[in-house]
Amino acid sequence: MSMIKPPHEIALLRECADLVAQTLAEVARHISPGQQTRVLDQVAEEFIRSHDAEPAFKGYCVSSSLPPFPSTLCISVNDVVVHGFPGSYVLCEGDLVSVDCGVYLNGFFGDSAYTFAVGELTSEKARLCTATHEALMRAITAATPQGTMGDIGFAVQDHCQKQGLGVVRELVGHGIGSRLHESPQVPNFGKPRRGRRLRTGMTLCIEPMINLGTSKVRIDSDGWTVRSADGSPSAHYEHMVCVTAGGPEVLTTYEYIEEIVPAPYERIQTLTYG
Repeated sequence: MSMIKPPHEIALLRECADLVAQTLAEVARHISPGQQTRVLDQVAEEFIRSHDAEPAFKGYCVSSSLPPFPSTLCISVNDVVVHGFPGSYVLCEGDLVSVDCGVYLNGFFGDSAYTFAVGELTSEKARLCTATHEALMRAITAATPQGTMGDIGFAVQDHCQKQGLGVVRELVGHGIGSRLHESPQVPNFGKPRRGRRLRTGMTLCIEPMINLGTSKVRIDSDGWTVRSADGSPSAHYEHMVCVTAGGPEVLTTYEYIEEIVPAPYERIQTLTYG
């Protein structure tokens, strides 16, 4: 399977990216103190299916030794880094809620994640969200045909480690296309000018996963839920990005979300490509 997507496939991926962005915005309408996370999952599944698409995560298998993922969304609260199960947990004032969503439409996939604030955050949680979002934007600017995978990873690692934050290494971004997870892997650490050369037509999911404390993680007995090893809060932002001759094209958007709820991070000026 080629990592380089032709224009007609990129057009289909744009449609998937737009639907996953709209789904996250629909979920945003329901995030508030007192809400059960299973309700958010129901909202997402109904919205996706109403647009003639399917949830990409529900029933997803990674190995024969692990049960399929049971839900439409990964909902990861506070110290959960990724792959949290929606359920009976009731959202509380001050929670961080990372929502990762995938859709399958017309033979292709969309995938994006956003970390929401439930009410007011502590200054440290807000700082974590800001740094993680900034790291995502810096990594995106490195996704050019002149760059390497090491440039993307270094952009995340350098920015977050300078602020004393833990950059999770065990989990990575990925290529995306007619499969949810394709080559190449997109680590959040690396060295400039090292690693795979980026090429025009690559479609990547860039997704920093950053902890307020240690970079280490542990996995719950369910085999899916990944937590920070020290119980510190974690943030996760993910965009689908296409490498083009003119610079990175971000296929997903947070604009729909932020028309509904305020961003939990401080906005920064647009970074230049290069």
